[in-house]
Amino acid sequence: MIAEVNGVKLFYEKSGEGRPLVMVHGNGEDHTIFDEAVRALRDEYCCYCLDSRCHGQSEDTRELHYRDMATDVIAFLKALDLRDVIFYGFSDGGIIGLMAAARCERITTLIVSGANTNPKAVKWWLRPLIAAGKLITKDKKLSLMLNEPNIADEELKSIRAATLVLAGSGDLIPERETRHIADTIPGAELQILKGENHGSYIVHSTKIAGLIRDFARGTREG
Repeated sequence: MIAEVNGVKLFYEKSGEGRPLVMVHGNGEDHTIFDEAVRALRDEYCCYCLDSRCHGQSEDTRELHYRDMATDVIAFLKALDLRDVIFYGFSDGGIIGLMAAARCERITTLIVSGANTNPKAVKWWLRPLIAAGKLITKDKKLSLMLNEPNIADEELKSIRAATLVLAGSGDLIPERETRHIADTIPGAELQILKGENHGSYIVHSTKIAGLIRDFARGTREG
């Protein structure tokens, strides 16, 4: 399905019935990384899996910035009139979720995995690899990771959604950064998943489905 929002055509798949759950993938991926998780979640939630701009089947724009992608998400929620939304974002999707939740009250439950608040908040060896890839490919998705995001603490403090911050014990994001995000968002919960890396519990995995379900149910019961 296609939604024309914020001046861009976004592809998405909708599956299931229930409270809306919007899921956004990481850099260089598309919505299909969530196929297994959606099959485990669609009996309880209405899952909307997006391809971010310049990814998958969505429109390729000249420039690529996280704040534009967050605005895309907000416009998508408004266009489909989705409310009381659970937003799950992995890596770049998590960055988008932090930015969108800070500006949009439609997101009432926020779950992010492997997100960072600035381009240097990654393991020390990763940036040189990204820079080398950018020199070879000229890929704007790699340029994005080298120069963004830039999320201030004040922005994190403005998030009012019930929030769960996730990362693997072997994540590409240093644990201190993940803990900082959780400590700065009011009332946020933190889980560092032992034995997992950046995407091992997410990409084509049902593990993330259980984490989403448990947290979303807990916010309702609480």
